[in-house]
Amino acid sequence: MKVSRAQMAENRSRILEAACRMFQQKGFDGVTLAEVMKAAGLTHGAFYGHFRSKEDLIAQILQHRCEKMRETRPSLESFLDSYLSPGVCTDPTRGCHIPALAPALGPDMVHHSPEARAALTESIRVQIDRLGAAFPETAPGEQRRAAIRTWAAMVGALLLAKASDDPDLATEILSEVRGGSSPAARSETGQRPPCRSRRTSDSSIASQAASWSWLTYSSGL
Repeated sequence: MKVSRAQMAENRSRILEAACRMFQQKGFDGVTLAEVMKAAGLTHGAFYGHFRSKEDLIAQILQHRCEKMRETRPSLESFLDSYLSPGVCTDPTRGCHIPALAPALGPDMVHHSPEARAALTESIRVQIDRLGAAFPETAPGEQRRAAIRTWAAMVGALLLAKASDDPDLATEILSEVRGGSSPAARSETGQRPPCRSRRTSDSSIASQAASWSWLTYSSGL
């Protein structure tokens, strides 16, 4: 029986979502195509009607998630929830796909297909733009810098928390970074808006977190 275009599109979406969940849980090399297709409720042979290879699949996943990101402009609080909620550490399928799938590709990202690398890079650009839009009261020239600093701190905190086998320490890391990034948290503690020296300090903390993020990623943790 011939499959309709609508059914083909639905099947493709099921494969992408199933593969993304499994790659986030087990890593790119820890999942076979047969396992992906079984999770999607389809036969193994149907895979090649949608994708050329496993490398093509991961590139398509990143492009698919990138397009979904373009559709929304979440608040800063929503961003913080997607990175710094304790449940994100215990369930790798929750939250943003970028810090989950980048390590899943392994430390040798340069050896993956140009399409996969380009799709990941575009996802990073889109996420920076989305986070920048979450700082509406910030001067336009500062929005992008604020987004990069905040995102680097969030990603670093998430990877450090996931690497820890101490739940209390993981929670502390997530809470501290969230407290330093959330306007609501600053207001509740009676903190005044940061002066130039504080901004420099926040940037330094974010840079350190980003460095830890890269070390964790490149070491395969």
